[in-house]
Amino acid sequence: MSGKAPGAPADPRALWPVDPEGRPLPPKIQPGYYPGYSTLSQQEFWDEATRRQVVRRVETLPAIRFFQGDEVTLFEAVTARLLPQDDRAEARRVPIVPWIDERLFEGKGDGFRFEDMPPDREAYRLGLAGVAAAAHARHQQPFEQLAAADQDDILKQLHHGQAPSEHEAWRRMPAHKFFLLMLHDACKVYYAHPWAWDEIGFGGPAYPRGYMRLERGQREPWEVDERRYAWRPPPGAGSAESERVAGQEDLYGTSQGGTH
Repeated sequence: MSGKAPGAPADPRALWPVDPEGRPLPPKIQPGYYPGYSTLSQQEFWDEATRRQVVRRVETLPAIRFFQGDEVTLFEAVTARLLPQDDRAEARRVPIVPWIDERLFEGKGDGFRFEDMPPDREAYRLGLAGVAAAAHARHQQPFEQLAAADQDDILKQLHHGQAPSEHEAWRRMPAHKFFLLMLHDACKVYYAHPWAWDEIGFGGPAYPRGYMRLERGQREPWEVDERRYAWRPPPGAGSAESERVAGQEDLYGTSQGGTH
């Protein structure tokens, strides 16, 4: 991932979180409320298979094999808005696209899909083409060259279940379900990474050591105290808003519209 979010203004500080007085908060090597905590410092307590799998997420980046050509830079720009990492120093940003690429290349999935959605590989090909078409129709530029606010507007339409432009993708699948597919994948990759575990104070794999202190919110010996600080999203950021995704009742309610 690039150190500067695609479509960012000339001053990258405009995308930084701010303190309660509105002053930009510089990126950190380790954001979050657990400074000094390191999940990887506990790897001697894991079995070899667990250690190998977790360390790989930090030391080895999968080669891009599924996404083609401009799809890579386009999807990097999309994930940079779905899950902004402007609070992280460039060297400690969690790579998102290579791990989703690996899943798609290997044909792995959750074992189900909604009946009105194509297979994930096809959904990504169609959906990213639809996003690219929307950027050109509205702004006559590639999505990755748009300002962050313009990128957010396109993604917000997907979130609301609205087709951002005339394109085959939105005749083949609901826009909001493609949005959720991307968001699910991005969050799954992010929170599988040890640097994200450090950010939230997650203790890492429990096997074989396990946990000792299961009551009254006591922390384990290897954990650190939470240290909160006040912050707000940057001015104008979509992350300051909270809206229900279109069709959420159908996705997570009693009627899912059919899965297979």
